[in-house]
Amino acid sequence: MVPRKLLIVGLDCAAPRLVFEEFLNDLPNLRALMGSGIHGVLRSCDPPITIPAWTVMATGKTPGELGMYGFRHRRGASYSDGWIVSSHTVAEATYADLLGRAGKNVCLVGIPPGYPPRPVNGCSVACFLTPGPDSPSTYPSGLKEELRAVAPRYEYDVEFRTEDRETLLAALFDMTDQHFRAIEHLLVTKPWDLFQFVEIGVDRLHHAFWKFWDRAHPKYEPGNRYEGAMRAYYRFVDEWLGRLLEVLPANTDVLVVSDHGAKGMRGALCVNQWLIEQGYLTLARQPEAIVPIENAAVDWSRTVAWGWGGYYARIFLNVGGREAQGIVPSSDYSRVRAELAERLRAIRDPNGRIMDTRVFTPEELYPSCLGDPPDLMVYFDDLYWRSAGTIGHPSLYLDENDTGPDDAVHAHEGLYIWHRPGTVGSRLADATIYDVAPAVLRVLGLDGEAGGRGKGLEIE
Repeated sequence: MVPRKLLIVGLDCAAPRLVFEEFLNDLPNLRALMGSGIHGVLRSCDPPITIPAWTVMATGKTPGELGMYGFRHRRGASYSDGWIVSSHTVAEATYADLLGRAGKNVCLVGIPPGYPPRPVNGCSVACFLTPGPDSPSTYPSGLKEELRAVAPRYEYDVEFRTEDRETLLAALFDMTDQHFRAIEHLLVTKPWDLFQFVEIGVDRLHHAFWKFWDRAHPKYEPGNRYEGAMRAYYRFVDEWLGRLLEVLPANTDVLVVSDHGAKGMRGALCVNQWLIEQGYLTLARQPEAIVPIENAAVDWSRTVAWGWGGYYARIFLNVGGREAQGIVPSSDYSRVRAELAERLRAIRDPNGRIMDTRVFTPEELYPSCLGDPPDLMVYFDDLYWRSAGTIGHPSLYLDENDTGPDDAVHAHEGLYIWHRPGTVGSRLADATIYDVAPAVLRVLGLDGEAGGRGKGLEIE
């Protein structure tokens, strides 16, 4: 029996509503993959954001066990010192690591956090975290020049928080085209049992063009010039996918997967201004302009809590014996945290409606909390509202992201399609992101190696 191979097509942020419903008739290759095998909604992790989600998928471990709660983290109990996730942060073995140790060849392209590229039993190309074209970005290092010959304009990311949508749209198509040219080259020239790539352009497309397409978005304008941009980009990805499918060996399974989904953004809530109004955060003096919390004149001797911006809010308490100027007695920590959580859940939107705000402690979500976790994790209005960490706005509510133009937020509902050649019929079955790692290992002959919480996907 010829051993199976597996191609994992990662579409960062791809939403089931788009692929399974809205754009399906424009995506003949994805539709064909759905016709033989299983597919469905893939529930992401908490928080449902790119980092940590791809690592959760690759290890089966929770963000708490990985010590990854987002892109950036505060360092210990510091008020201002932080660190950014890199490939060095990943301490748990991924399925690519386990397969490599078993002698399987792997090829990885653009999987976050993939910078700097880690040694694997095969080859790898770094992800969107790569600082620039001169940075080390491939393993082995000589692969970089080889790829430059087939994809000379290869970029790792685009600047997507911009009002210049025309330039951005062209850059998105070009970046994705160059990515696929490199992927096609690697597919046919390198030995592999597992080939995985992640296309970050899908995520950038959603953040920059969602309001032009979604009729339910508060900023949607009928007949706008970019109304067809999202559909056209998905078609482009589908066409490239068709080219890749043509060069696959016959015994190759194909898994199309996203790390999380997307939905239209309703606005941003200024979490630190809310904490000031509620008496939890005190400034030594008011800022003369809009400033990040790190640059604000905070009176730490009279501050109980402060927060970070992002897709979700991270709230930190100012705890005596932990923070340098902490004022919350450790004996009172649980009471203060619970009280603050209840007040967060009661926040109303600009129309007076109580938001569907979810507040968690890391201990509620994870079996262990390594690294530098926040004290509270807050999803404003079930993530429809971002958290704005900046101070100095005239209102608690912003109709735009405080760090640049943004149309979409993340949803827990991602997607997966597992196609097996020769399978008759298709089946719909929802799953979780934790189910991917055990399924990948089982299909490639390492059943029982996964140590995460997932049960696997019933492919056969």
